[in-house]
Amino acid sequence: MPNPHRQEKLGELFAAELSDLLRTRVKDPRVGFASITHVEVSGDYRHAKIYISVMGSEEEQANTMKALKHATGFLRHELAGRIVLRYMPEIVFKLDTSIEKGTRILELIRENEKLMMDARDTGDAGDVGSGKEEAVGKGGIDE
Repeated sequence: MPNPHRQEKLGELFAAELSDLLRTRVKDPRVGFASITHVEVSGDYRHAKIYISVMGSEEEQANTMKALKHATGFLRHELAGRIVLRYMPEIVFKLDTSIEKGTRILELIRENEKLMMDARDTGDAGDVGSGKEEAVGKGGIDE
């Protein structure tokens, strides 16, 4: 039975070592502003998904992912020299877009807040939220 705590610790160790390798050993200019956001290690420790966040355009992100795919064998070999395991997991790089999505959501929230403030200032807030209390009443919707 896999030990989730060990999987998590191994993922953290992979993230730290791979970050160092990307910074110091990978000389491919296509690997731009890439950072490891998360590592998932399978229960049998044979596979590891490395989630990478890449700053830049979609083209820069695609180039970085191609460079990392090309460097996978080298990185796995280097990890084997740094981490003692019975089997070094196969590593796969996945583009992590969660930071971009989070930034977009924050932008939308700020735009919505600005629209609500503008509507309140001009008196166009309308009947936002009114009537709901009356429809629900004391005992709920099925009164």
